[in-house]
Formats: sequence, structure tokens, C-alpha cells
Amino acid sequence: MTSIGFIGLGLMGTGFTKRLAATGHRVVGYDIDPEKLAAAKAWGVEAAGSPAEVIRQAGVVAICVTTTYAVEAVATGNNGLVSAGRLEGKTVVDFSTTEISATHRVAEALGAAGAAFIDAPVSGGPGAAENGTLALMAGGEAAAVERVRGVLETLGKVTHMGATGAGQATKLVNQALCLTNYVVVAEGLRLAEAYGVDARKIPEALAPGLANSAVLQVIYPRMVEKDFAPRGYARQVLKDLEMLHEATRAQHLALPMTSLATTLFRMLVAQGKSELDGAAVVTLIPEPEPH
Repeated sequence: MTSIGFIGLGLMGTGFTKRLAATGHRVVGYDIDPEKLAAAKAWGVEAAGSPAEVIRQAGVVAICVTTTYAVEAVATGNNGLVSAGRLEGKTVVDFSTTEISATHRVAEALGAAGAAFIDAPVSGGPGAAENGTLALMAGGEAAAVERVRGVLETLGKVTHMGATGAGQATKLVNQALCLTNYVVVAEGLRLAEAYGVDARKIPEALAPGLANSAVLQVIYPRMVEKDFAPRGYARQVLKDLEMLHEATRAQHLALPMTSLATTLFRMLVAQGKSELDGAAVVTLIPEPEPH
């Protein structure tokens, strides 16, 4: 049994820690929200009082928090990881979606304390985290990735993309493909409705063809059912799109489709729907007149 530290027990962190506990690991957890920390005890997570306390008890520590600021606070803030002292032999894995410049700062700070650092953002959502079917995009030294590969592979498919920051760069590609597709499948739903097609059959009908995608199979049915209970929050989708735009501005890239998706998610959040699932973006597209 390996002791795994886990910082961030929200929707994704819940899925992660349930999976780690179910696969035989001791999990030591921390969250700034005491209620989330208390809830995690139900599936065996041992509570710690700070990130520093977590890393003192575990050789591998994972981070899964919402913002870049939170990642840096966990690593270098008051009672953060580096405040625990020398960290030789420790490996820190950041599952968050984080600005690449901050990823390098965190890696440098942890490296100075003796710890290895891997940026390993994920795709798939809380259900995939709990089922062990995530896509994990890893950046960092190959030796560090190999040391924790056994743990990572209990969570999903791991691809080592290159040096520090390569995981986050790959996640930018993922978000450009995935989050624009939320808008595309929403348009497809309205088109099906306009022509009186049974919209529920669209994923099945299109599964063998080039139009198929995980978004079509997973997100589209929520749009059909108007099921916007959050598996991931609209505000997080917007956060990732805004981060994507900052990264592309630095490279002078023009991404018109992601620009439009960003505008729509800004509108969704401005309407007070930030706590709904990202599938709620379909509500911005008027429903056709009934036949």
C-alpha cells in the first residue's frame, strides 16, 4: 500500500480519491473547505491540516485545485508544500489545469526543496477519475514520471508528453478541441429539434462516423435532457478558455472558433449560470418552434 497525499477534494478530487482508496492506497487529504474534507472521510481519506502536513505523510502528493493561484498557494504559500522542509524523495503531481508560466515556477520551487514535479492535467471528468479511465498528459523528467507511473495508471491512460510544461500545453490542445465542441453539439441538437428528428438517437446514429466524439456521447445527452447538474462547472470551462486565450496571445495565434466559444461561455456566466454544468451553454441557443 502506497501513501498518497491529495490536495483539493472538489468534484474531481472526490473521484480521484475514491479511485485511489478503492485500489488499495492510503490517502491523506486536505481541502480549504472543512466540509469537503469531512465528507472525504466516508471513503477512507485521512484528514490533514495543511499541504505541508500532507507531504510530510506521503511520498507522492497530488494537487487538483481550480485556479493557477490556488496551485501556487498549495506549493509555496503559507503552510504550503515547500514549508515542510527538505523534500528529497517526494514527487508532486499537479492534475490541475494551470498556466504554463506558473507550472515552471512551481517546478522550480519544489525542485529547490528536493522534490520532483510533474504537470499532469487530465481530461474525462469526475466519473472517469473514479472509474480510472482518465486521459493524463504528463510533463516533467522521464524518470519522475516512471517512478509514479504505477499510481497514475490506476487513474487512466498516461502519456509522457515531454519536459515540464508539456502536459499543460497538451491540455490547451485538449481544451481547444473539447470546449469548442460543446458549442458545436449544442447547435447540432437545435438542428435535430428544428427538423423533428428524435434528438436522443443522434449519438447512436452518428457513433460510427466522423462526427462522433466523447462530447457527443457524454455532454450532448445532458443537453437533450436539460440536465445541467454540475459534473464540471461552467465557470471552470470559462476559466480554461480564458487561460487558453492568454497562452495563444503569447504565441500570436488566431483561434476564431475558441474565441466564439469563449464569448458564449462569458455570456453563460454573466447570466448567473456559473455553477451549472458546461452543457448549459445550449440554453444560449434558442429552441426552435415546435412542429
